[in-house]
Amino acid sequence: MAIMAAAIAVAAFSSCVTTTDSASDSPAGNAPGPVADAAPAGFVRLAEAVPDAILEIRYYSTYNFVGDRIDGYERPTALLTVEAAKALKAVSDDVMKQGFRLKIFDAYRPQRAVTHFMNWAKDPGDTRMKAYFYPNLDKSVLFAQGYIAEKSGHSRGSTVDLTLFDMASEKEVDMGGTFDWFGMESHPDWCGNPETHEYTGTYPDNTTPADGKINAAQFRNRMLLRTAMMRHGFKPLPEEWWHFTLANEPYPDTYFDHPVK
Repeated sequence: MAIMAAAIAVAAFSSCVTTTDSASDSPAGNAPGPVADAAPAGFVRLAEAVPDAILEIRYYSTYNFVGDRIDGYERPTALLTVEAAKALKAVSDDVMKQGFRLKIFDAYRPQRAVTHFMNWAKDPGDTRMKAYFYPNLDKSVLFAQGYIAEKSGHSRGSTVDLTLFDMASEKEVDMGGTFDWFGMESHPDWCGNPETHEYTGTYPDNTTPADGKINAAQFRNRMLLRTAMMRHGFKPLPEEWWHFTLANEPYPDTYFDHPVK
């Protein structure tokens, strides 16, 4: 199918959050500096908290819809809040028993990265990655259709983008589409009912999609990931099969900006 073809290519909090504007009363020289490799307070690295997960941090690479490494991604690692990481470890243990591992594309996302996306979207001439991620959309509609926004739930620290990796085949599970594909084909209800897990082969208006239709096995794979995530406290996003946020996220109103390192 068309979208599969396109898929193949290869906190101390006062200093880190965008909603806080405070300064210390003590001179910086009077306090010991932070440990260079320590995760910000309230956050953990997924490589340590969920050691069975595979990390493929797309925004550290150039294989993403922008085509550049994204601001704020200083290392190919992933951070989450302690609470979200604990829940994700339970998901990992769950799917491991079923023969899968989690593969992480993104987790905590600094606000500066979101700003990078905004600035990119304002440049109509930069369409280097259009063929891979938004071939059916004009770049000018990305704001209006909600693909790019000034804030992202990822910056609150409890949202993760991921898929499943089949340990038997040593390949990603076929979800019928790639991470960060801009289009209705990425919606969890594309060609099926995510509440009943029934494959229909149609979109909600009961018309058969002209392009990008996924098959029953691909829809079932999306539901396998969705079920495991929801079972352990994550809520899905209606527009992206790979995107989940901890339902009881600890910082629902705080957008952080510390780098990923």
